[in-house]
Amino acid sequence: MCLVVLVGVSGSGKSTFARAHFRSTQVLSSDVCRGLVADDENDQSATPDAFDVLHYIAGKRLAAGRLTVVDATNVQSKARASLVHVAREHDVLPVAIVLDLPERVCVARNAERADRAFGPAVIRRQAADLRRSLRGLAREGFRRVHVLHSVDEVAGATIEYTKLFTDLRHETGPFDIIGDVHGCLDELEQLLTRLGYHLRRDADGSADGGGGDGGRPVSAWHPDGRRVVFVGDLVDRGPAVPGVLRLAMGMVAEGTAFAVCGNHENKLVRALAGRKVTVGHGLAASLEQLAAEPAEFQARATAFCQDLVSHYVLDAGRLVVAHAGLKEAYHNRASARVRSFALYGDTTGETDEYGLPVRLPWARDYRGRATVVHGHTPTPEPEWVNNTLCVDTGCVFGGSLSALRYPERELVAVPAARVYVEPTRPLTDPPTTPTAPPTTPTALSTSTTGPSASTTAPTSSAIVPDAGLSGPAIEVSPPVTPRDRGPAGVVDLLDVTDVLGRRFLETRHGGRVRIDEENALAALEVMSRFALDPRWLVYLPPTMSPPPTSAQPGLLEHPAEAFAAYRADGVDRLICQEKHMGLRAVVVLCRDAGVAATRFGATDGPSGAVTGAVYTRTGRPFFAPELTEQLLARLRTASERAGLWDELAADWLVFDAEIMPWSAKASDLVARQYAAAGAAARGALPVALEALTSAAGRGIDVAELLGRTSTRLANVEAFTDAYRRYCWPVDGLTGIRIAPFMLLVSAAKAAPAGGTIGGRGGDDGSDLCAAPALLAS
Repeated sequence: MCLVVLVGVSGSGKSTFARAHFRSTQVLSSDVCRGLVADDENDQSATPDAFDVLHYIAGKRLAAGRLTVVDATNVQSKARASLVHVAREHDVLPVAIVLDLPERVCVARNAERADRAFGPAVIRRQAADLRRSLRGLAREGFRRVHVLHSVDEVAGATIEYTKLFTDLRHETGPFDIIGDVHGCLDELEQLLTRLGYHLRRDADGSADGGGGDGGRPVSAWHPDGRRVVFVGDLVDRGPAVPGVLRLAMGMVAEGTAFAVCGNHENKLVRALAGRKVTVGHGLAASLEQLAAEPAEFQARATAFCQDLVSHYVLDAGRLVVAHAGLKEAYHNRASARVRSFALYGDTTGETDEYGLPVRLPWARDYRGRATVVHGHTPTPEPEWVNNTLCVDTGCVFGGSLSALRYPERELVAVPAARVYVEPTRPLTDPPTTPTAPPTTPTALSTSTTGPSASTTAPTSSAIVPDAGLSGPAIEVSPPVTPRDRGPAGVVDLLDVTDVLGRRFLETRHGGRVRIDEENALAALEVMSRFALDPRWLVYLPPTMSPPPTSAQPGLLEHPAEAFAAYRADGVDRLICQEKHMGLRAVVVLCRDAGVAATRFGATDGPSGAVTGAVYTRTGRPFFAPELTEQLLARLRTASERAGLWDELAADWLVFDAEIMPWSAKASDLVARQYAAAGAAARGALPVALEALTSAAGRGIDVAELLGRTSTRLANVEAFTDAYRRYCWPVDGLTGIRIAPFMLLVSAAKAAPAGGTIGGRGGDDGSDLCAAPALLAS
């Protein structure tokens, strides 16, 4: 992906060269653009407007990531400068292909063309401009310059396409993405071992800060073919910078790891090259430790750090790894500002009270499809923000060394052996950022963090099955603790641009779903007026999909057709459960108000502390706040008696359930539709049946009608009994019962995915009156 600028005097064969080597849609010709604006490709007075058009189209193509070729003379530096500016504006590399043919050839070719009325003097001026430009093209900003000096060279030229160094879309993983190591070799060895890697050591048993036996670790490999991606900042601050570099360099050389550049590697390279840098933030430790190494190792380490790229795009574009993160517009792009963003993040130019840069919260505005994993800013624990994750958990500051297993999205960590360096800013203090609304928690999904974890990975499905672990048993150690989501009273805001206009959602099982603008606006109005705070809406259940109409006489549906429909769709296992004719509900149950505040950002409501939510499948609350809290208190008691909190080591649960009786919210529907039909039939049919029986006694042949009426009366009685079983009077919460379908998610340290929780319950009216299946924890 680049901007190719063809350079050459009129008649040098640029258009012919472009037609031979590029698709017609890739080539933007200045002559064609003049024709578009002036109906005459040779009207030189239209040149400024023509280049406005050319630059506009080039910008649109480059923004979309498409190779673009500019066919114009481009012999003057001013014309080339505007094109280099367009390339830099879209963070792509400008490439020059120069056709430096002899003047006589160009003059002869122009003489043969009736549409070229200018004489040899024009060619001479253009050739003079070209000769003055040749040596300075690289200084103008062209990353590659190819010069063809003869007709034969032009005819024999071939075009070879090469990927950017950042483009590893063909590498599909699986990967283990490791946060900032900062010279902590012991922890890196422990983490690699816990992830299932086998360390390879050399014969040198000399100490280099590592704790391994039998020599220094020089590489590592995984029996299942997994590979590591280091997010940068391997060096500085820690006790074993050479050891970490030795291990990382060996893994990269053997193809078992990738590494991107961190700001500390960038600064170390400049220091080793003798450039003036401020020796701070641990750089002195790296220079001192490397000075004790042989010159050959120093040269290898310098070359390794110097060759590190700004970021990697992996797994067909679904994964991006950059040290400080990367906004979507910069993915797989190449420019100085892309590298600066990837190494240092987006800063305001100001410093906070600790003297550290104030960083703009780019992740809060991120809406890209690619998962972005980064480090750079140490945090107490990894936290997902809009499909981005920071895995720098401050190992060198006494925190932990963390890794994300991809694509499983499982977090693994080992604790730091000690505090190697006191942090300038305490890890418990959030980084200072410009005032902006806090981010909204993402949809629930599987997380392998500790029992109080708030880390949840955004996926295309709310429920993610356990993919299994390779190597030793994996756990997060120490357990991460949830981060405060902001002071009380702060309301998380949604970005309205996420729901305006026509939108397309990519789903794991349903493919692409289109949402038209009018539907989005209607849904936005309903949700904004009637729905709960969106932080509670972790799951909205789908509507029921009925099976085909039964072919059996007198039946609308039958299990045989339902089973056949599922079997035809490839479903070979079903969970069957009694339908209670209740009201579909989702219950989010927190163990206490502290959990609700930490995990969901809940603040006190009008009736006191908020500890959860009970809402309909359209996101509306079932009960007033006071009744909701009373119901949640009863459910907490039932869960305590059922042993769920202890068995799952959980502090919050999400149930898909039914609330009974049906009449609690559907009393008007029952009265107007079901009860009215039953009452009318019970009033009319007995009278009709009595009249028909009397007629039959008088010898009138009404046997068929009498039988049909008797059947209708029996059906009415059955119909009435059917809905009456699910209708009873309620007063507040008196008479309310809850039947869970599934325990969808719990913040659990360990639980059998796909297992079943046995029947539980208390002895009050709110007990769990069905055995929910645990789908994920």
